[in-house]
Amino acid sequence: MIIRAATPDDAGALAAIYGHHVRHGLGTFEEEPPPPAEMARRLADIAGLGLPYLVAEDDGVVLGYAYAGPFRQRPAYRYTLEDSVYIAPDAIGKGVGRAVLGAVIEACEGLGVRQLVAVIGDSGNAASIGLHAALGFTHQGVGRAFGFKHGRWVDIVWMQKALGGGDLTSPAGPGVRLSGR
Repeated sequence: MIIRAATPDDAGALAAIYGHHVRHGLGTFEEEPPPPAEMARRLADIAGLGLPYLVAEDDGVVLGYAYAGPFRQRPAYRYTLEDSVYIAPDAIGKGVGRAVLGAVIEACEGLGVRQLVAVIGDSGNAASIGLHAALGFTHQGVGRAFGFKHGRWVDIVWMQKALGGGDLTSPAGPGVRLSGR
């Protein structure tokens, strides 16, 4: 398995993986799977900010992906990013999430990011909660009934990981760009 930067050629695989989780899971609150063109646009938006959008690939097949995007658009949030990670159904439990999200964390540290946040859909999402905990994220709280999907109310779980010293020192650089402008 290799970890590499996602490219526009990966849009079909990204859409297929994400589409599965949109249709069958609670990890995302989207209700309609976006087509490959929309996934390519989202990839371009993240990459255009200089942020990591990575895929895990084995023998030419994309097994999963992870990226970090702006947490919020206001300038004071420029040292905080939010991660997302999605794994192909047949690759779950094989270390793909740990590898690709671990590489995103490493890339974020290289950018001078100080906090990485996970907003996990469904308080029963043991796989994502466990993955984030294994990579050093700590539980920060639960938002009860933040969304309604698949006929039921769904919680969100907030997790956080300090990077590069977290809040122990002032940041050295300008932070990340919050928009492509």
